[in-house]
This record gives sequence, C-alpha cells and structure tokens, in this order.
Amino acid sequence: MSFFNRYKKIFLILGFIFLAFLFGFLLWKFFFQTTSVIPVPPSEEIGGTPGAFPTVGPGGEIGDEFTGPGQLPSTEGDYSPGTPVGEPDPAASAPSIIASGGLTETKPIVEDRIINPTISSSGSVNYYNTNDGYFYSIDENGNAVRLSDKVFHQVEAVTWAPDVDKAIIEYPDGSKIMYNFDTDKQVTLPNYWEDFSFASGGEEIVAKSIGLDPDNRWLIVSNSDGSQATALEPIGTRANYVFPDWSPNNQIVATYTRGVDFDRQEVFFVGLHGENFKSTIIEGRGLQSQWSANGDKLLYSVYHSRDEYIPKLWIVGASGDTIGANRSSLELNTWADKCTFASNSEVYCAVPERLEPGAGMFPELADRTKDNLYKIDLSTGAKNLIAVPNGAFNISQIVVPDNQKYLYFTDKSTGQLYQIRLK
Repeated sequence: MSFFNRYKKIFLILGFIFLAFLFGFLLWKFFFQTTSVIPVPPSEEIGGTPGAFPTVGPGGEIGDEFTGPGQLPSTEGDYSPGTPVGEPDPAASAPSIIASGGLTETKPIVEDRIINPTISSSGSVNYYNTNDGYFYSIDENGNAVRLSDKVFHQVEAVTWAPDVDKAIIEYPDGSKIMYNFDTDKQVTLPNYWEDFSFASGGEEIVAKSIGLDPDNRWLIVSNSDGSQATALEPIGTRANYVFPDWSPNNQIVATYTRGVDFDRQEVFFVGLHGENFKSTIIEGRGLQSQWSANGDKLLYSVYHSRDEYIPKLWIVGASGDTIGANRSSLELNTWADKCTFASNSEVYCAVPERLEPGAGMFPELADRTKDNLYKIDLSTGAKNLIAVPNGAFNISQIVVPDNQKYLYFTDKSTGQLYQIRLK
C-alpha cells in the first residue's frame, strides 16, 4: 500500500480543516472586519465657497461645479482609533461646553434605550422608554415627566402627531393603536395599515392599507382615530415604492418612485384631491427624504455609481410649480434620516467621518462609524462643522427645538439620548 493511500483519510481531514479556516477568514475579512475611524479636524468647512452648491442641468446631469464623491477631510485628531462607539475617550482633550466647531461636551440625558424622540410645541423632548414602558417629556434642564401613567409594553414603533398630543403606537404582533395623551384615550387601528404619517394639524393620517390580494392594497387617508377612511390611490404590487409623508403645507400626502435606469429614479407626488403634480428625476437610488419646515423643499439622500454607492444629500423644490426646481447637491455624504430641519432654511445633520464604498446599498457598513455634526444654511449654501461629540457616537436621529439652544440625538448602538448645547 502506498504512503498516500495509507494516510489518505488524514490528508482529507487536514485539507477540510484548512479550507474551513480559509473560508472563515475570508468571511470575516469581507463582511465583519471593521475599520478604524479617523476624525475630521475641528473647524473644517466642507464644500468650498458658501452659496456655491453644484448645479444640475435640465436633463439631470451635474454641472461643472461637481467635485466628485470624495470623502470628508480627515487627519490625526483627539480620538484614538480604538475608542468604542458610544463611549468617551478618557485621553481626549477638554471639550467645549458650547458647540463651536470642535470637541464638544456631550451630556447623557436618558441612559435607557428610547424610541423616536420628537420635539413638542413647548420645546421639550418626548420619547418612549423601552426599559419601563412609559412615555416621557423632558425639558432642556433634564427634568423628565411621564406623559401618561399607562404602561405600554414592548412598543416597536411610534409615530408622533406634529402637535405631539397623540401618537400611533405599534407592537411586534402587528397591532396598532392611536393614543391621545391629553385625554388618555386610545383607539385601535386596523393591523393591515402601515407606514403612518400625520397631517400638520394632527387630525388626519395617511397610511398604506395592505390587503392579502394586491388588488386590495391602497394608499388611504382617514381621521386620526381611523374613522372615515378613504382610498386615494391603488398601490398593488408597488407598495414598497410608496412613501406616505404628509407635507407641512398639506399639499402632498405621499410620494412614490419608479426606476428610470440603473442610476436614476422618477419621483411622483400624490395630493389629496387627485392633483396632477409634476414629477422630478433624481440622480440616484435608495431615496430617503424629509420635508422642510414649510413644505416647499425636499431634503433627500440617494446613492449613485458615480459616487461608489455612497449616500449624498440633495435639496430640491417640492411645492406646486417649484417641484423639481433648484435641485442642488449639498456635497455631504450622509443619509436624510440623520438630519433635521431647525427652520425652513437651517438643517442639522450627523455626517459619518468615513463611509465605505457601497454604504448606500448596505447601511450596516456604517454602524460602527463615528459621526460629527454639521449645520447647513440653505439660503447661503454654507456647510459648517459645528460639533465633534465627546465620544464616538453613531447618531441615528437628531431633534432640535425652535430656539436652537440645544441639539438632542440618539446613539444607534445604545439607544440612549444625548444633548449638545448650541448657544
């Protein structure tokens, strides 16, 4: 018997072990390896001359001012690359109390995981605490008061009315209720309704009604208690491309998208009364959007092959005859849901210090990326770094009261609420 045949089983076992280790290494290398974060230097302004957004031609092409996908500038900074996300670096330099473009004191306000904070009409922050099941309101001094003595167990999602005296509350089993915190009354909504958005007055809602049969799937509007529901548009098999989102000026209640080619989409706007609004072509895929305070502009993010599928912010007119007008790239690589309007022309955004190619298609690639805070002035085009939070936070949501004294954000990894002083 030859040497190979004698030890054939041993060779096969060793070969299998080697291939298993090789496959495991490649899996870790390409899907789980994280990269070190290099912070942006304080006081860095991005985008060049204020007021000079890149222009867009009639056919949707970007003008000569476009400078390409480039990453935010980075250099050696105050944070060590190994700083865990959500934890301050003890070796960091002393932070500023008020945001001034550099390292800024970041104060924890709620140390439990919360869901969907929002600003009330009084300027306080309202939220749901997943730890104890209560809804709270917290003022700028950090004082928390329960909005109701009722415990809401295992809430999965919350959609607030603009006046924040009521909210639609969703549970893991698919059940939904509308709860009025002023009257402590609740009503049950159909469990086949989803993706809710309140009208500016809080008395009506728009949603998708998803029946088992595609022929029974509709965009609907109703009173906030679910009564007097009316079908607006059939959505059939395209429900995933319909986005209920009631504009602050009450002109538009939803948008839906249709692919034009590999890199472009057409966005359609749906009104309450069958209006024939213009559509607009956007340069990219993966649309995320939000209305300006007055509802006349749409801030959105998309990714494009030209930018290595990294998300980029844009602004465009979105009211009446201005739909599609003045479309400009804001030259910031982030997602629209990491931004908030503080006024009709002032936007605050969390911007990752570095994004890997493909992050637009796979947002989880940015889950361990440190974010800094920028302010955009849409009237002048200025984009300024306002704060480097004192900790490596991955920011999931930002809210800013009308007086812009404070900025509040939640950290994605912990769900905790933090405060930064702006004035």
